[in-house]
Amino acid sequence: MKFGALQRRVKRCEQVMAVRLGETQDHWNVLSQVWRQGWSPLRIVVVGLAGGFIAGKLEVPGKVNGARWLQMVGSVSSLFASAQAAFASVVAAQAAETADDAADQVDEAAGPPPAAAARPAARPVAEPEPHEPRPAEAATELSER
Repeated sequence: MKFGALQRRVKRCEQVMAVRLGETQDHWNVLSQVWRQGWSPLRIVVVGLAGGFIAGKLEVPGKVNGARWLQMVGSVSSLFASAQAAFASVVAAQAAETADDAADQVDEAAGPPPAAAARPAARPVAEPEPHEPRPAEAATELSER
């Protein structure tokens, strides 16, 4: 294959991947919205009662007790919370990258600044940015509450 053909093929694959990434994010958003709407208070109570009943029936003396079930449920919920936080951080990073690209395009379209605006302005006092926790920190903080 010629180099130009390979470049076109890679470009096409990147475009397909970008479209699929957008579709995946749309589907994830729909799934999370439907998931949240599906958990009505009655369903939460029914699932809790059914889970407690099953845990009570399956309890083998000395093997699986209530504390271990609670520990397992806590671990699974922490896993889901950290996965959700990681996905949110990926989406936020992608949005920030898109905003940076848009700002660069606007700067390029605006052209060079006029001569009067080219003088350096007084530097503003930099304020420290607040620390935003990474997904793992957010999940750990959430599970410690």
